[in-house]
Amino acid sequence: MQIFDVSVRISPQMPVWPGDPPVQIERVASISKGDSANVTQLSLGAHTGTHVDAPYHFIEKGLRVDQLPLNTLIGSAYVLEIHPKERTITATDLGSLGLPSTVQRLLIKTDNSSLWEGGLLEFEKDFIHLSRDAARWIVKRGIKLIGVDYLSVDGFDSEDHAVHHTLLEAGVVIIEGLNLSQVAQGVYQLYCLPLKIADSEGAPARVILIK
Repeated sequence: MQIFDVSVRISPQMPVWPGDPPVQIERVASISKGDSANVTQLSLGAHTGTHVDAPYHFIEKGLRVDQLPLNTLIGSAYVLEIHPKERTITATDLGSLGLPSTVQRLLIKTDNSSLWEGGLLEFEKDFIHLSRDAARWIVKRGIKLIGVDYLSVDGFDSEDHAVHHTLLEAGVVIIEGLNLSQVAQGVYQLYCLPLKIADSEGAPARVILIK
């Protein structure tokens, strides 16, 4: 059995989406300073690093992250490696790669993963992302969970967030910020557990794959 941790490490140096809260990690009690225990205070946005988008992110009456069914977040998943000619993954790209018809959880591995592996510190605007027709293709295929290896399924300059809307309105759960650099294409067992935060549209998650 092989276990792959495909989550990114949370630190104050990591990139976050422009405008989102920065990561702050502060030691508020320390044994070395005479305290009885080490205690850390965290401050970060719900969409920091590897995280889950619940429908409530863009749909006012959508499910919150603490309402997502675990049987969507846990189960067989397919890692699909793709290198699009442009920075946008299209429905044609997805349809040309022979994805098994039974796949319900799809994780897309691109060159984005090498950014995390290289110790990315600055936000990368020119990341590989999904097109609206790719999102429609995912919905039509009956896929119920999609994962990508940067901080959004939409492109940086998207104003209408069409990919998010298409997926979330169809009930597709989104994982963003994966690092799939050490994972080969194929079938794995996925365990994705976002923090159980009340009334939140998203949450950081620890995500692992088991082969």
